[in-house]
Amino acid sequence: MFFERDNVTLMVREDDLDETVRPPIGANEANKILEHIRTWKGKVSKQWKARSNAHQKKLEDGKPLSYAEVYKGLRKLKEDGSLSASDRTHLKQTERFLAEEMANALGKTYRETRKQMKRATQS
Repeated sequence: MFFERDNVTLMVREDDLDETVRPPIGANEANKILEHIRTWKGKVSKQWKARSNAHQKKLEDGKPLSYAEVYKGLRKLKEDGSLSASDRTHLKQTERFLAEEMANALGKTYRETRKQMKRATQS
């Protein structure tokens, strides 16, 4: 598999595909993710190191809903004050990942999808 954005080629053994690669999300799941961003009421830690570790763990699980929670928590934190360097990295990463995958699923542009995501955090 070639990932144009990162200019990376990934080789995976056929026997490992099920454990390594998940199918892209569809329109229904993309809409569920937007709704999850709108309705998620979780909190992020006030301590940057604990927050960073918790976010990294969620990012490593590879689940779009986990990415959505990190995204919303950091967007809210950004509105309330400043972000640490790891917060900024995690926010960029989750925004890029979610917007790219959801844009593909919804048949929208990356930019339109990012706007939808930002509006969802304001709910």
